[in-house]
Amino acid sequence: MPKIVYLDSLPAQNGIDILENQSSIEVVRIKSNGNHEDSFLELKDAHAYQVSAARDEVPKIFQVDKEFLAKTPNLLLVSSGGAGYDTIDVEACTENGILVVNQTGGNSEAVAEHAVAMILNLLKKINESDIALRKGWNGERTEFLGLNLLNKTVGVIGLGNTGGRVSEICKQAFNCKIMAYDPYINHDRFNEIGAQKSSLEELLSESDIVTVHIPLNKETKNMIDLDFFLKMKKGSFFITTSRGSIHNESDLEEVINSGHLSGAGLDVWDKEPPEASHKLLNYDNVIATPHIAGVTVDSRNKMSEFVATQLLKIMNGGDPERPVNLDVVEVFKEKFKKIKI
Repeated sequence: MPKIVYLDSLPAQNGIDILENQSSIEVVRIKSNGNHEDSFLELKDAHAYQVSAARDEVPKIFQVDKEFLAKTPNLLLVSSGGAGYDTIDVEACTENGILVVNQTGGNSEAVAEHAVAMILNLLKKINESDIALRKGWNGERTEFLGLNLLNKTVGVIGLGNTGGRVSEICKQAFNCKIMAYDPYINHDRFNEIGAQKSSLEELLSESDIVTVHIPLNKETKNMIDLDFFLKMKKGSFFITTSRGSIHNESDLEEVINSGHLSGAGLDVWDKEPPEASHKLLNYDNVIATPHIAGVTVDSRNKMSEFVATQLLKIMNGGDPERPVNLDVVEVFKEKFKKIKI
C-alpha cells in the first residue's frame, strides 16, 4: 500500500480530511517537535512526503536535502505545500529520481491582490499618512501628495499564475501598460494577457512600478541587486511577493535611502519574520508584511485541497498536475509500478 507522510499539517484542515477519508493509501502525520528518531522510522518506508514550502517553518532536519534523502530510501515523491519549494533541494531529488510537485496557482489570486494592494498603498501614501497621524501629525495634506495608478506602466517579472493575474488587474481596472519579462513563457501567454514582451533592461528603465513573481532557485538567488535597482526608473516603486533572497536587502535599503526609488512593498525576507531592527523597517515608504500575501482563508483551503487531491491522484497511479522536475515523471512512473499494493 502506498504511504504518504506529512509534516505537522496541511495549509488547511480540509486537505487533511480528504487524505484521511480514504482507505487505499496509508497516511501518517509526523511532528516537527516530536521524536525525530520515530519520525524517520515512519519516513523510512514512505513513498511520498508532504512538507511546507516556508523554510523558516521547517526544521533543517526535515528539509529535503541529500542527508534527508539518504534516510528515506523508499521515497518516490516530495510535495511542497505551496507554489514555492524552498525546503526542497530539487536538484538532489532529480539526481535520485524523486518527483517533486508543488501547488502553483493555488494562492495566486491572494498573492496578486496583495501585490496590487501594496502598489495602491504606496502610490496613495496610505502607510505614510497612517503612521504620521498616529504620531500626532497636523500639517498640510499636500505633504502626502500621491499618484494615481491609472495609465501607469507596470513591469511584471515572471508571468506565471500570480504575475499574470497582477497584469490582468492592473490592465483591466487601471488601464496600465504592462511590460513583462519571462524567458520561460511562450509568446502566446504575453498576447493572452496583453503584456508587452520586454527585455529586463527595458522593463526596468520604463516602468513606474516593478513587481516580482518568480521562484527562488540558483538562477534567481540575489538576482535583484544594486545594479538592478539602479537600472530602475528614478522615482519608481519596487514590489515583491515572491521569495526572500531573490532581492538583496542591503542594496534595496541603499536605493531607498538615496531617494532613487520612491518606495517598496515587501512581503518576503531573507529571514522571516525580519528582526524589528531591520534597516528597511525604518522607512515610512516601505510597506512590510511577514510573508502573508497568500495567507487567506480562501487560498489556504484551495492550496490544501490541491495538496491532498494531487497526492492521492499520483499515489493511485495518475499523472502529476503540477510537477516541478518534469524530467523525472517517467522515472517516477517506472518506480511506482514496483510498489506492492
